This record gives sequence, structure tokens and C-alpha cells, in this order.
Amino acid sequence: MVKNSFISIISQEQEEKEENKGSVEFQVFSFTNKIRRLTSHLALHKKDFLSQRGLQKILGKRQRLLAYLSKKNRVRYKKLIGQLDIREPKTR
Repeated sequence: MVKNSFISIISQEQEEKEENKGSVEFQVFSFTNKIRRLTSHLALHKKDFLSQRGLQKILGKRQRLLAYLSKKNRVRYKKLIGQLDIREPKTR
């Protein structure tokens, strides 16, 4: 339940910035919400393969956006990773 309250705090911050819906941070935030919702759904419905595929597609989109953000602005990337409590992917 801690994550849900944390998400609501971040969503309030994002709602204040209504004009920024196209920003990378907002897109990653919305993908993270979808990922968490689908993950809890798949915990109950293990054989829902269409939802599994949708989850994989959203994970790929979020991964590409995070890679783009890390290349363009490392400070914003680190801040977003910290806010959303996403583990930083290992680099080779």
C-alpha cells in the first residue's frame, strides 16, 4: 500500500503540470502505473496471456524512454528513477 500512496503523491505533482503530458517523465510515470496495475492483475489471472503480452510491450516502451532520458539528461533520469522507485538497469 505504500507504493499506492507514493504514486498518488507523484500524480498530484504531475497534475500540477497538466501542460507537460508529452514529457518523458510523465510518459514513464503513466507506463509505471500501468505496469503495476497489470502486475497485480496477472498475480490473480496467471493464464491471461494477452495481458502478459501487453505488459511486455509497455515494459519495452518504458525501457526505451528511460534509455533516451539517460542519454539526454542524466540528472532528470536519476531523479525520476528515485521518485518512481525503479531499479536502474545494469549497463555493460
